[in-house]
Amino acid sequence: MVAQIAAVVIFLVMFALIITEKVERHFVTLGCGLLVLVVVFGICMRDMGAIYEALNLRSIIEPDFWYHTGAASGSSGINWETIFFIAGMMIMVEGMADSGFFRWLCMTIAKLVHYKTIPIFLTFMIMSAALAMFIDSITVIMFLAAVTVELGRMLKFDPVPMILSEIFCANLGGSATMCGDPPNIIIGTSLGYSFGDFITNTGLMVAISMVFVVLYLYLYFRKELKAAAPADPESYPHPATAITNKGAFIVSCIIFAVAVILLITHAQTGLTVSCIGVFIALVTVLTSGKRAGGILRKIDYKTLLFFVGLFTVVSGLEQTGILEWLASLIGKISGGNAMLMVAIIIWLSAIASAFIDNIPFAATMIPVIKSLSAMQGVHLDVLAWTLSMGTDIGGNATPIGASANVVGTSIAAKNGHPIGWGKYCKALAPATVIVIVISMLFIFVRYL
Repeated sequence: MVAQIAAVVIFLVMFALIITEKVERHFVTLGCGLLVLVVVFGICMRDMGAIYEALNLRSIIEPDFWYHTGAASGSSGINWETIFFIAGMMIMVEGMADSGFFRWLCMTIAKLVHYKTIPIFLTFMIMSAALAMFIDSITVIMFLAAVTVELGRMLKFDPVPMILSEIFCANLGGSATMCGDPPNIIIGTSLGYSFGDFITNTGLMVAISMVFVVLYLYLYFRKELKAAAPADPESYPHPATAITNKGAFIVSCIIFAVAVILLITHAQTGLTVSCIGVFIALVTVLTSGKRAGGILRKIDYKTLLFFVGLFTVVSGLEQTGILEWLASLIGKISGGNAMLMVAIIIWLSAIASAFIDNIPFAATMIPVIKSLSAMQGVHLDVLAWTLSMGTDIGGNATPIGASANVVGTSIAAKNGHPIGWGKYCKALAPATVIVIVISMLFIFVRYL
């Protein structure tokens, strides 16, 4: 009982500190993770085995960590597969950015549509979703928002509608694949799902939702978009000027293509995402030459440390039985009704993710849905896709709901286009509700 109380208190303190943003979040999770190891497992439980299980270092040297047939490992503790994969993709993306790939892509699309505002608006939304299916949404928004501000300055239009739409579509596109959003990476690696599993399930929900979202955002912002001045395509810089290193640009495109192929086929090849991440990182570093040092220095090590601490804290809740109790509570409230259970999980996930970081929430809920599936007889796949859509999409409702939102609004503000809570929520909260409703109905019709 004492161990359970200590685990819950540490978890709540961690969440409170993350929300207040007074202390950098990687320090918060690492500190709270250390408290779990010492206080919960060491002092309260006096169980060294629990500490070893939480650290989960043995998983790295197991063959299944690098090659498997797609079965879930079932181990708890730090999910090193997620961390290795994210680190590898970070290195690849930094290599692409360093060569000017993202800026070139944005300028090329703008030129193809003759720098007309509404076509740019529509194509940038689709591009944002498409890129976010394979690249972290934070990176996608970082470059898209910067280029959008520049285009707004050249074409004399307000970039805020485009930036808001790009943010929403990046988060939406990321929910379509296993590697698109961190919660999906955690869900996929923890439960043994492949890239193809996500595409054929959450991907279909995203495809349907995308039609309604693009229509909604166009109708909402159409007056602001039409107010833009006409452009003279000949007066703008050629996309080729965005490429800083032609050789590196070609190599980064090839590496990205290889990464996509490996991810799409990893269920057939047996290669784990951790293996793919390490391979892509090594190839990027080896082909970067003198640029390798700069690329490695730009990696977001703070996010990787954040994950290490987070998984440790969640392990404290799991090993003390708190998450099993939470699953039992949801089961009692739903009365074993699968539809009510899905509704509770998707709306709880969406509302929570609108105000708190969806990464720790997803990591916390995975053991919960596993317990729910075992106790209530509802197929785990159904609950997994429900959790995925709720956590990924719910963060769109507020400016702080997802990291991409914070990055996009910050870039806009730095360039003289502040986006307040009122403007943000008025535009994107209804779109969030639309996608959650579509996803819930899709799950009801297809799976229940």
